[in-house]
Amino acid sequence: MTDRAATEAWEPSSLELERRLARKRASRRSVLIALVSTVVFAAVAGWAVLSSPGWEDVQQAFFNPEVAKDAFPKILEGLWLNIRVLFFATIAVAVVATLLAVMRSLRGPVWFPLRALATGYTDLFRGLPVLIVLYLVGFGIPALNPENRISVAVLGTIGITLCYSAYVAEVLRAGMEAVHPSQRIAARSLGLSHAKTLRLVVIPQALRKVVPALMNDFVSMQKDVGLISVLGAVDAVRAAQIATASTYNFTPYVVAGLLFVAMSFPMIRLTDHVSARMAAREQQGGTV
Repeated sequence: MTDRAATEAWEPSSLELERRLARKRASRRSVLIALVSTVVFAAVAGWAVLSSPGWEDVQQAFFNPEVAKDAFPKILEGLWLNIRVLFFATIAVAVVATLLAVMRSLRGPVWFPLRALATGYTDLFRGLPVLIVLYLVGFGIPALNPENRISVAVLGTIGITLCYSAYVAEVLRAGMEAVHPSQRIAARSLGLSHAKTLRLVVIPQALRKVVPALMNDFVSMQKDVGLISVLGAVDAVRAAQIATASTYNFTPYVVAGLLFVAMSFPMIRLTDHVSARMAAREQQGGTV
């Protein structure tokens, strides 16, 4: 009871109050300096661009409001195709990458064929450019049976899944190997099978260790879904290309780029937030 009363009656000392005030002043000063430097930099950069001799031509070719207004509905309609491909590719990548990571973590000589298969898969598709994989999948799979038409969106989803499942699998495997072996031994000593040990003990801890890296991979995948346009899909990129060909103006490409940035921005900010939160959590206990 006495300890509780002493805790409730505690007040910071004058020295602590001075320190807090000094930190607030330093924070306000830093914000003010950052604001002034940003305004100065923006003014100098804007002056350099606007005073360029070819700025008027560039403005008409890349930042034409009328062209942007006319092309926006078609590009937005094409972006919806990119979003659908991204949704299904994300699910497929999560499943395939988890299976690959588990296969590479199997112990014992009897599982060597599976480990070799997973290793060869990740080595192959991490080395191939996404564009080449899309060409091979988009024109190779339909050639196996020309009588059956396969949607370009499906082919694009397969190509994106093949490439990014290799990257995500390696990130997951690194997280699984970062889990201390004593965790596996303790789980097996409690009677858990190998599958339950992975599902209940190893993979949850591995995910927490590699969340920022995984989120960065999915941010990158959000951009690369625009590559399905090379297969003939009328997505945002192809819609912008059609509008550019009909108007001889590059503004539709700028519109498509801004839409992709808007689509990726929430995930980018979420990635930064999660990374900062995890870094702050790791530093707790070391602060004096």
